[in-house]
Amino acid sequence: MIDWNRVEELRDEVGAEDFQEVVELFLEEVDEAIARMQAQPDETRLEQDLHFLKGSSLNLGFAAFSTLCYEGEAAARQGQTDGIDLPKIFNSYAESRAEFLSRSAA
Repeated sequence: MIDWNRVEELRDEVGAEDFQEVVELFLEEVDEAIARMQAQPDETRLEQDLHFLKGSSLNLGFAAFSTLCYEGEAAARQGQTDGIDLPKIFNSYAESRAEFLSRSAA
């Protein structure tokens, strides 16, 4: 679910102090995007939203979530939004977030 090697690479790249700031910003931005997508679904923005989520999550090692966003983005690009399982994507993020925070706190 989480690519911990990527997490370590990012921590090494930005330093431990800045890493915490990167994590907080990532979680805040993704939480806001998902909350907006849940409250006000907009098929015209779906490809753009999933692209943002994919890129952000990939940088922080949320591999499974990023893959689902990639698949959804590709489907949206082809106009196949009916086949995108947003609850599955949102659930994957929630699970990844919980795992990340649990392990990071340890």
